[in-house]
Formats: sequence, structure tokens, C-alpha cells
Amino acid sequence: MALSKLEKRIRIKRRVRGKISGSSELPRLSVYKSNKEIYAQLIDDKDGKTLVSASSREKGVDAKGTKTEVSAAVGKAIAAKAIAAGIEAIVFDRNGFVYHGRVKALADGAREGGLKF
Repeated sequence: MALSKLEKRIRIKRRVRGKISGSSELPRLSVYKSNKEIYAQLIDDKDGKTLVSASSREKGVDAKGTKTEVSAAVGKAIAAKAIAAGIEAIVFDRNGFVYHGRVKALADGAREGGLKF
């Protein structure tokens, strides 16, 4: 029987997470997208803590325009918060989502904001 869309994403997510991990020096930028919103957080997997987070639901994020434009704004917001926290380099975790559209826009926004990955 064929896997559902969610089951495929979770299978991809497990495979990717077996290869990457975040630390306090090189945290993992995890992305989650729902139908309306997009969320990003920098995670230290060794301590199990979220260092910085940003989403399209926050008041500081300019949530005007298309969902792709909002995703780019979230990427810039997380980059600004990360740099304020002293983080410059990260590991990108697309969380099983295809690196296309909103996920790519968030990554490009984070790069424009000054994060290196």
C-alpha cells in the first residue's frame, strides 16, 4: 500500500535527522510549514534546547504579501535574532519538506540576514 504524504515526509525527516545534528556552536535551523503559517527555530540538540525561534504569527514579522514573501521575512527575522544571540553559522534542516517554494524562500531570507550554511 502506498504511503500517505505525511508518512513520506516523516520517513524523509528521520533519514535526514540521522545525518545532521545541532550544537551550541552550530545549531540546527528546523523549518515547519503548515497550510497558512511557517515556523523556524534554532535548536541545540545536545542540550535539547531551542535557542531562537521565529514564525509568521509573530508581531515583529512583516506578514504582508504572498506566503513565499512572508517566508522570506521569517528567514530574515530568525537571522536577525540569531546574530543578536551570537550565532552566525547553522545547519539547515528542511524537516522532510521539499527544498522549494516557501522553504527555499526562508533559507534565502536567512542567508540575506547574515547566516551561513
